[in-house]
Amino acid sequence: MDALYPRLLVTRFAECFAFYRAILPPLTGAALVKGAPEGPYANWDVADQALLVLFARSAMAATLGTTGLPARPTAPAQDPAMLVLRVDDVDAAPDLCLRHGGTPAAPATDRPDWGPDLRTAHLRDPDGHLIELQSY
Repeated sequence: MDALYPRLLVTRFAECFAFYRAILPPLTGAALVKGAPEGPYANWDVADQALLVLFARSAMAATLGTTGLPARPTAPAQDPAMLVLRVDDVDAAPDLCLRHGGTPAAPATDRPDWGPDLRTAHLRDPDGHLIELQSY
């Protein structure tokens, strides 16, 4: 039984599916368990535990009866959440993500105030979700 895992509600399902299908196996060892580019659902596991689930935002809106509400904030806003992936090489990992549709947010940087020997890089997936790549 999976404990906790992120489920990203995405508006650009096919692009996000392609992005995570390309980056999760080499960065985390995750395997696609279910899903296809047409959606609305996909999940990746590591050692039989969910690592990430994608779900079409429109499908969740239909479930909740919120299809008439805006899918995104209309003005720039601070990020409400972030997906964190521990990787072997923070300096190399962003390049893989950028080649598959990610966009840079902050370059690889040492973060001694956050943790001993912590190094992070930040980027966004094709739907705009903030991702932190980290290594110690």
